[in-house]
Amino acid sequence: MTALAQEAPVTTPEITTPDATTSGSDPDEALWQAWKTMELPEGLRAEIIEGFIEVSPTGRFAHGQIANRLRDKLVVFLAESEYVARQDMNVVHDRKVWIPDCFVAPEDLEEHVTDDGIGIKATAVQTIVEVVSPGHDGLERDRERKRRAYARAGIPVYVLIDDYDDHGTVSVLTSPRPDDGVYTNAHHVGYGTDVTIPEGPAKGFTIGESITGPPRDTRDA
Repeated sequence: MTALAQEAPVTTPEITTPDATTSGSDPDEALWQAWKTMELPEGLRAEIIEGFIEVSPTGRFAHGQIANRLRDKLVVFLAESEYVARQDMNVVHDRKVWIPDCFVAPEDLEEHVTDDGIGIKATAVQTIVEVVSPGHDGLERDRERKRRAYARAGIPVYVLIDDYDDHGTVSVLTSPRPDDGVYTNAHHVGYGTDVTIPEGPAKGFTIGESITGPPRDTRDA
């Protein structure tokens, strides 16, 4: 999920939520209802992450290029299985909602759609991939806040493709501990070194230069 559409910082609108004490609902429910009633201009999307609604625009070229290369290759890799790679769909867990850059879930998703039809239940998602976004908020969101959120939801595999860590790194995080919001296993490699997803329906899928591109100077990323 991206935080910036260009180099200049993006200012997101202030989000107000119903008063939980007057609406009779708890804070999470109030935030959830506020998110469901939001009307955003085209090109913006909103997620609920760790108690906040976060609004951000779609990614710039490099971000989208990596995400789409990865999805295209995952589609081929999963072609003979009962799983698919998806983008641009809400993943929902306990009144939290995310829009990952890519995720792997069963091909037959009908039984995993939320009762209100808003998105896919996180329990169906086996792997999530995020391409790290530029700017302080984007870096913190993908590296820290979403990492904790996905672990709390029990997402088995979280892959983080990070243009802004040294000359580019790919991290494969597994073995979530939901009560603590952490992944207990982490494998990190630099761009230019292949890394393989170790478990789940995407087990054996390799992420390398054909997806990330070569190692890069972060000053030019």
